[in-house]
Amino acid sequence: MNIEDWFSDGFESNLSGRYLNLDHLKPLYKIYNEEFNITKLGVSELGEEISLVEIGSGPFKVFAWSQMHGNESTTTKALFDFFKFLSKSDDFKSEIRNFKKKFTFYVIPMLNPDGARLYTRNNANGVDLNRDAQNLSQIESVILFNAFNSIQPDLCLNLHGQRSIFGLESGFPAAISFLSPSSNSEQTITSSRKKSMKMIVGISNYLEGYIKGKIGRYDDTFNQNCFGDFFQLSGVPVILFEAGHISNDYLREETRKYLFYSFVSLFGLNNLTTNIKSYKDYFKIPENKKNYYDFILRNVFIGNESKKKSLAIQFKESLVHNKIKFIPILTDIGALKNKFGHKEIDGNLANVLVNSQNIIEIGSVISVISNKKDESLKYFDKNCFEF
Repeated sequence: MNIEDWFSDGFESNLSGRYLNLDHLKPLYKIYNEEFNITKLGVSELGEEISLVEIGSGPFKVFAWSQMHGNESTTTKALFDFFKFLSKSDDFKSEIRNFKKKFTFYVIPMLNPDGARLYTRNNANGVDLNRDAQNLSQIESVILFNAFNSIQPDLCLNLHGQRSIFGLESGFPAAISFLSPSSNSEQTITSSRKKSMKMIVGISNYLEGYIKGKIGRYDDTFNQNCFGDFFQLSGVPVILFEAGHISNDYLREETRKYLFYSFVSLFGLNNLTTNIKSYKDYFKIPENKKNYYDFILRNVFIGNESKKKSLAIQFKESLVHNKIKFIPILTDIGALKNKFGHKEIDGNLANVLVNSQNIIEIGSVISVISNKKDESLKYFDKNCFEF
């Protein structure tokens, strides 16, 4: 059996969609507590438990944390796919045995359970935990900092999710992006950065076989308030993972698969050797750009205007009755050159109505965009974008 076949049948089916809170993880903690060492590190600002999962007994210590931003759940799903692989796979027993001998993998699957429950980036006090590395003003930040000091890892994995606005200059969306954070404002290529850069190159080379041309690299401007930058400054290699958007995968079920493959590659569980000549290949990975919208309608006329335009819609995510609702917002109007849509339609110079109106305003919630001469001809209908 290969990795792809295992994942298609073996992924953690108890976790799905974009909304994950601690209630979704607790039953899985009970299952994995028999196989892995799971301990309580503390509680969040609102009293939700924050746990550490420990796997293996090897000398090389890897420390990962996910859902530092509560609404970024894709990496958490991928972690539990990886946990299941390590505990349930009969076809990779020798590889998993070697993994456990070589590595000790420490994971905080949900650092910000309050934000996860509220589906917000910040914690219960409205603080972005990834800007709290210096102040350590929040309980969750202190827990992460103390865990880092206690574990003294050889490698850190900072696991995040990025919005669907990110793409590459080629026109492809950024399905997954990476960063080796800077450790100073000069963005010096330190020894720890070289190590994480080479690891990223290895993962990227492997993923190219699945999502060729859809892997991005984040800008490495230094910010000492970010934990990745702060830990890199401490001399520990850090890899930032960003789960991005691909195709119509708004629930990020495809992306989780490629993240799982990333973990498999990083830990050498795919039995493949990648020829990495230089850390400098890291800079060949194209840098992310904010050049994507969820939907673009091109080449249309609005009201009595004589100049053709394009309309861009971005979805706003909102938690409604424990489900994520994607609300279409009119975000931009214009030529939209060098911009791309995850879905695009050519209006072929039609005159259009937006919400049955001639006058439109950026920031409006969009229900429908239709042909002015025949409103039954719809270019956008929010009911066609239910996820």
